[in-house]
Amino acid sequence: MAWYGSGGWDDYPPYMSTAQKKAHGVLALAKLLKKSKRTAEPVVIAHRKRQFATTFWGKAWSDNLERYADLANRLPRGRAYLRNGSVLDLSIAGGQVEAYVAGSELYRVTIGIAPLAKMRWRRVITRCTGRIGSLVGLLRGELSDDVLAVLTHAKDGLFPEPREMTLDCSCPDWAGLCKHVAAVLYGVGIRLDAKPELFFVLRRADQAELLSSATAGPLSRGRPAAGKRIADDRLSAVFGIELEDATPGARHPSRRGTSGPSRVSKRRR
Repeated sequence: MAWYGSGGWDDYPPYMSTAQKKAHGVLALAKLLKKSKRTAEPVVIAHRKRQFATTFWGKAWSDNLERYADLANRLPRGRAYLRNGSVLDLSIAGGQVEAYVAGSELYRVTIGIAPLAKMRWRRVITRCTGRIGSLVGLLRGELSDDVLAVLTHAKDGLFPEPREMTLDCSCPDWAGLCKHVAAVLYGVGIRLDAKPELFFVLRRADQAELLSSATAGPLSRGRPAAGKRIADDRLSAVFGIELEDATPGARHPSRRGTSGPSRVSKRRR
């Protein structure tokens, strides 16, 4: 697309190599971040594999993007930008991705992700009950095929659909998904490789809830014992004595004075 300059639509920006674009972008970004006293977090690819992401969460994020035709047709435009290190900064907060990409100028990319619908989240939890052994296993993607299928389901899983995303870039490209946004979308997958917990930050869901339902049964069975302990403590406070736990199956002391373990002992004053 022709660049709109002072001379009109026939003007183009002067040619800049990728290295020059990055150098100018780094300087511009440093000035921006100086105000917030924040250090840039560039997206770095440490390998030369065809697939950017290497872990479950990173690959599942990228696979989810590529399953939708309206995204997949334009995503390849961002791969070169990501490979040459043009994504100079990428941060993930609750429901939002903010990034800066080096181009003819330094462009700001903002991606909004809608919160995971409550009913959809509850269905995922229900289908995963008792099937996830630990939080570490969840974050590492060390899960059964059945659980992985639930998490990555196109309609009922955890990953966002195109209609749940808003894409914005400060570049002059009129396309909703420009090459800068595409580079950032792939960059999110690489970020999830290193910090998979950020996926749940992005979707505003508590990963611990996927584990809590599995322990709800044992906890509920333990409540009567906890109630007994509270009752004993209250009696102790009222009468000024300490109540010892009775051993299951132990006989009560005989009324005739037969020796036996006493259940009541005086509290030392």
